[in-house]
Amino acid sequence: MSILTRRSFTLGLMAGTPLLAACGNGVGSGGAAKIDARVDATINHMYTRYPNTRGLAEKSTGMLVMPVVTEAGFLVGGGFGRGALRVNDVTVDYYSATKGSVGLQIGAQQFAHVLFFMTEDALQRFRRSSGWAAGADIEYVFNDTGENLRAETTTSTSPVVAVIFGQAGAMAGVSLEGMKYSRIIP
Repeated sequence: MSILTRRSFTLGLMAGTPLLAACGNGVGSGGAAKIDARVDATINHMYTRYPNTRGLAEKSTGMLVMPVVTEAGFLVGGGFGRGALRVNDVTVDYYSATKGSVGLQIGAQQFAHVLFFMTEDALQRFRRSSGWAAGADIEYVFNDTGENLRAETTTSTSPVVAVIFGQAGAMAGVSLEGMKYSRIIP
């Protein structure tokens, strides 16, 4: 039988505390309400500044709204944001977006983006997948002027349309990047 000293007990407790703190699942926290409020504000801003996105929203089967994604990089970069998946204007899931990049890059920026799922199949594949977003299935709209951002016939036939807007900061360079969306409990 071993004897547990106060010192070993205290050291064990100190070592275990961060591990136990990481086990919180967020149930009962105000995180969901905060994300929903930011998503509502982002959608309102998008519809006001880019009125043609209403047509995309009406044609889509769901929208993943990421109100703020913050990224920074110096050769190696990363980014993070949290948002909500809305189907028929109702939040059905919460997601985090984690972005990684490698290349000749320097700077930091924040932006908002919305993924419009134009087909039920695309929405279901996203919800069942591990979440990596590849450029092959997504059409990106980067233009930050409201008059030029509209849903053309080529846009509405893409399975997923990503609208990126509200960029702030400066990021320069050429990089290879990927973004992973993961379901979370805020």
